[in-house]
Amino acid sequence: MIVGVLGGGQLGRMLALAGYPLGMRFRFFDTAADAVAGHVAPLAVGRFDDLAALDRFADGLDVVTYEFENVPVEAARHLAQRVPVWPPPEALEASQDRLAEKTLFSRLGVPTTRFAAVDAAADLPRALDAVGSPAVLKTRRLGYDGKGQAVVRTLPEAEAALARFAGAPAIAEEFVRFDREVSMIAARGRGETAFYPLVENEHREGILRVSRAPAAGGGAESIARRHASAIMDAVGYRGVLTVEFFDRGGTLLANEIAPRVHNSGHWTIEGAACSQFENHLRAVAGLPLGNSAALAHAGMVNILGTMPDAARLLAMPCHVHLYGKEPRPGRKLGHATVIRESAATRDAAAEQVRAFLES
Repeated sequence: MIVGVLGGGQLGRMLALAGYPLGMRFRFFDTAADAVAGHVAPLAVGRFDDLAALDRFADGLDVVTYEFENVPVEAARHLAQRVPVWPPPEALEASQDRLAEKTLFSRLGVPTTRFAAVDAAADLPRALDAVGSPAVLKTRRLGYDGKGQAVVRTLPEAEAALARFAGAPAIAEEFVRFDREVSMIAARGRGETAFYPLVENEHREGILRVSRAPAAGGGAESIARRHASAIMDAVGYRGVLTVEFFDRGGTLLANEIAPRVHNSGHWTIEGAACSQFENHLRAVAGLPLGNSAALAHAGMVNILGTMPDAARLLAMPCHVHLYGKEPRPGRKLGHATVIRESAATRDAAAEQVRAFLES
């Protein structure tokens, strides 16, 4: 089986590494000639609006998937005329527009923050009145890792933030004072669904720093599974889906979805019986899903911005993954995973790794 992947970043790279033991082959499509997935599989370079280039890419593929959610929906729909594309373009479309995403949550009865559309500065007074102060103003499209958003408390602050968005359509959301951020990673194949344990995530400046699984407190997991199932049912999903939530006093508020493998699931490579990467490939290929149970307590720490001393990091009791990227501020260059028998020893080990990486 030859799998085509739209996007050539580290998620694609890890997909290929998970698929090779299954006898799969891979081909990537990206706009950048130095995309790191090209280190492990053939890489086609082109624009996503170049239909002829997409057709050449699709020739001989058995299935197409994607490793980031900003692939133009039109490209996915064009390829779907020639080869199966999973997850479905409808899921991709919903994840790309924060207003469409929040509207989907509301339609399905999945609790979310209060929100209001902001198409122009004239909409700001009404939107801020609807969601309250402070509010989070976000671009509707293309924001990630904290980009394209601002916390605002007054109308002038909101107007200034909207001006920085250069006229891009926006959404105002209620500022949520939450206890923690968690994510549910689910895989759906042909008639079966596998859920990974709920993951607790720690962000700073909008970027994921540490993930811990299984998350403490089991009561939220069944709720998260139910919400993820409702979303997958609504869009005819196949593949791995990640739903990020704010946990506020035991109430889960859906923040966003990612129709792909996810940074908060990297711990599954060593910490689960079948990783999120392998299960995504099994799902899109129509194969039986693997066991998603955690093998122990896992912690994942992102390597951001600068490369650590490799010898010192490798001397620590952790699993190291480096993506082959050039360092730059805020860039995800790799991750390290610790696997321990208890939550307490996991947390201590993850903190040791983080302290080293941030020293």
